[in-house]
Amino acid sequence: MSSLRNGNLSLMPLQEFVLDGFGGGPQSQALLFALFLALYVVAVLGNLTMMVVITLDARLHSPVYFFLKNLSFVDLCYSSVITPKALANFLSSSKVITFEGCATQFFFFSLLVTTEGFLLAVMAYDRFVAICSPLRYPISMRSSVCARLMLGCYCGGCLNSILQTSFTFSLPFCSSNHIDHFLCDVPPLLKLACADTTVNELVLLGICGLIIVGTTLVVLTSYGYITVTILRMCSGRGRHKLFSTCGSHMTAVSLFYGTLFVMYAQPGAVQSMEQGKVVSVFYTLVIPMLNPLVYSLRNKDVKEALRRLGQRHTAT
Repeated sequence: MSSLRNGNLSLMPLQEFVLDGFGGGPQSQALLFALFLALYVVAVLGNLTMMVVITLDARLHSPVYFFLKNLSFVDLCYSSVITPKALANFLSSSKVITFEGCATQFFFFSLLVTTEGFLLAVMAYDRFVAICSPLRYPISMRSSVCARLMLGCYCGGCLNSILQTSFTFSLPFCSSNHIDHFLCDVPPLLKLACADTTVNELVLLGICGLIIVGTTLVVLTSYGYITVTILRMCSGRGRHKLFSTCGSHMTAVSLFYGTLFVMYAQPGAVQSMEQGKVVSVFYTLVIPMLNPLVYSLRNKDVKEALRRLGQRHTAT
């Protein structure tokens, strides 16, 4: 049973939500539909291309590309959890999502975003071992270790998702079921709760802050050692190559953690829904679109693999 904000009781439990999304008339909705569709198509094609190239090219069967392939898979999945429903809502007048559908969307979205955060930290550790301990790298990052690290990323994402989903969807929601967002996320859902959400906000801030700060420390520590190691190199050409390689990862890390910090890991972040919508577009669509471009355009090995794959296709 849920209660209205004016104190009246609703006899029926909440069955569905309405995703209000962005305001504006039909013309604005059509423009947003075109923008979302373009970003989503580029994200899907880019990430699928990265996965196919890394799978088919034997020269890319190494730990760094194993993690990059999983990064493309995670990006593809979590943008696909959100975007198709958002696209449908731009063309619909009802914009309805069931309670179960909302919980399911949030669960997988939270799982995949958290997994990506852990994965970016693992990728930084991989580069640290490769550059700072090259002789130990084949043993330290053997396939079984990489598989366990990847499994740990997914397990960490799943644990956070279970906690966030259970805390959020156990709240009593008021009859005003309009979510001021284009996806089911914690901040707008807390706005609809009839109960005190202080504990939920502390859980959101605590868990997300711990994950973001912890993984950021791993990244910063790894790249601190990497920078010192590179600066000690005698070869300027070698330094440039390594800085270029690590620059791709640092670009992806900065974009991802920066947007998550704005959205989840600062006090009062849940208060600004308009800001939240813009930031959400960035990490649900823009970052999954940019990651394959960043890694392919700045990575000589990937560009050569793409060329070889193109030549093989032309020859056949």
